[in-house]
Amino acid sequence: MIRGCWVARPKPWEVDDELWAVIGPLLPKVERRMRHAGRKRHPDRLVFQGILFVLHTGIAWEHLPQELGFGSGMTCWRRLAEWTEADVWPRLHEDLLAKLRNANVLDFSRAAVDGPHPRVKGGSKTGRSPVDRGRTGSKHHLITDATGIPLAATLTGGNRNDVTQLIPLLQAVPPVRGKRGRPRRRPDVVLADRGYDHDKYRRLVRDLGVKPLIARRGTKHGSGLGTQRWVVERAFAHLHWFRRLRIRWEIRDDIHEAFLTLACALICWRRLKSAR
Repeated sequence: MIRGCWVARPKPWEVDDELWAVIGPLLPKVERRMRHAGRKRHPDRLVFQGILFVLHTGIAWEHLPQELGFGSGMTCWRRLAEWTEADVWPRLHEDLLAKLRNANVLDFSRAAVDGPHPRVKGGSKTGRSPVDRGRTGSKHHLITDATGIPLAATLTGGNRNDVTQLIPLLQAVPPVRGKRGRPRRRPDVVLADRGYDHDKYRRLVRDLGVKPLIARRGTKHGSGLGTQRWVVERAFAHLHWFRRLRIRWEIRDDIHEAFLTLACALICWRRLKSAR
C-alpha cells in the first residue's frame, strides 16, 4: 500500500513474466498447419491461467468465466491433458526444486511424510476408507523437506494403508540439481507417525540409505517427533488451500495428479520468491 494510493493485489491465478519464463519453455510447441489451419490456437499463457483459476477456485470447467479471456473450459481441460501427457508438471516441480537448492533454501537433513485423504466423486485410484466410516475416497501422500517444501506427492485409493506408500514416496523424490556435483535425491532422515510403524518398512527405508524415525504404536505420546513433523501437516494445509484438491472431482486419476503436482510446484515458487 502506497500512501494516498490503492494498489491492487494480483490474483493468485495471474501469471507474471518471471513465472512464465520458467513454465513457457516446458510446454510442447505446436506448429500451426499451413493448409486447413482452422481456428487459431488460444494463447498458452491465457489457457494456463484458466487452469490455475480452476485449481484455486474449484470451479467446474463448464463454469469457467468466458469474460476473463482464458478460453472455454473444454479448451483449458484439453490443454491440461495435453501438457500432462507431456510430463510438464513433474519437470516444472523438479526445476523449481533445483532453484530452491541453488538458493540454499532446500533442507535434506530430514524429511516428513503423511497421508490425509480428500472426498471423491468417482474414478480410478479410489477405495473405501477404513478410517472414514467406509466412505469412498482417494489419499494424497506427501513428503516434504525439513522446512515443509513439497518434494513429492502421490495419489492412491482411500483403502491403501499409509505405510505402503512410504517407499514409493521416497522413490518419487526427483533428483534435485542446483549445485555442483551429483543431484540430491534422498533425505538423511525420514520422520513419520504411528501409521507408518512397521519393522519391514524400516528395513526398506534403511536399504535406501535413509534413517527412519517412526513413532511406535502402543507407546505414550511425547516422542518429540511432532515438533519436527508439523511441517508436513502445514504443507497439506497449503495444498488443500487449492480448492480443487479438497474434493476430487476428476474421474481420470492422471488429471487429479496433474493438479496435485502443479500445486506442489506453485508452493515451491512462492517459497523461492519469499527467499529472495
